Amino acid sequence: MTSVQSGSFLTLHYRLAGPDGGDIVNTFGGTPATLTIGAGDLSPGLEQALIGLADGAQARFELPPGAAFGERNPQMMQRVKMSLMRELGDEDTVYTVGDVVQFPTPDGQGSYAGMVREVGEDWLLFDFNHPLAGQSVHFEVQILGVL
Repeated sequence: MTSVQSGSFLTLHYRLAGPDGGDIVNTFGGTPATLTIGAGDLSPGLEQALIGLADGAQARFELPPGAAFGERNPQMMQRVKMSLMRELGDEDTVYTVGDVVQFPTPDGQGSYAGMVREVGEDWLLFDFNHPLAGQSVHFEVQILGVL
């Protein structure tokens, strides 16, 4: 029987829930996910939980705070001037706490997201940490196939 290793291509159902137990992602009852271990499809902490599971295995994991998406990093909180926000987007956009904003990467080939945590007179405070950073998560999987 084949087991999950670095580089394995998987078909699986999975459920990821936050510390309150509420679903964030749940493929059970729907289309299964396909991914390659080590390709960045899942966080390293979630991928590590899959290593060694056999084809057909079902498992549940409780990952402690920070294990799935890292610890919260206070340096990932950044103030951005409204002048830059107007330059990057629509001049008339009104931002509120909780808004998620996409920013282009320096090379313009990708993007990353930040959540508005505070709104100042001429600035916004963005949190660029993963929303589940520093939190415990529930991870349930059913391995349907390993290549």
